[in-house]
Amino acid sequence: MKRFATALCALLLPICGFAADYITNAGDIVKAADWDKMVTVTVEMEEFAYEPGDLVFKAGQPYKLVLKNSGEKKHYFTAPGFYKAIATRKVQSNKDGEIKAPYFTAIELMVGGQLDLYFVPVTKGEFPVYCTIDDHREQGMEGSLTIR
Repeated sequence: MKRFATALCALLLPICGFAADYITNAGDIVKAADWDKMVTVTVEMEEFAYEPGDLVFKAGQPYKLVLKNSGEKKHYFTAPGFYKAIATRKVQSNKDGEIKAPYFTAIELMVGGQLDLYFVPVTKGEFPVYCTIDDHREQGMEGSLTIR
């Protein structure tokens, strides 16, 4: 039994450390937000850019970030530092449903796809966003997400 408990702790320790980097009271922040005052921001993904490429969000303000892939290839919206700095409510697909998860590292959009990220910015800072597919980032598919 002791070996099992030790093995279980060894397996769970990295997960606990990983989750600790994210907003720990995200659920409370999301519940307290006034979603009637939500601001909608749209980002178009294409070869090889985000439009707009640089976004600024106000801490404490609820947002819906609409991500649209109008390109000819699938793209990622990878922003690990940003995702750690926000309280996520959900990611929603207008066609397929929604995903409720406490945190993300990247969002993938297929050609013609759209996903809506509902969140409240918490931790101030500037965070890079980029596409991790092939050489998309090297071709200029990157930007910045700032929380003030």
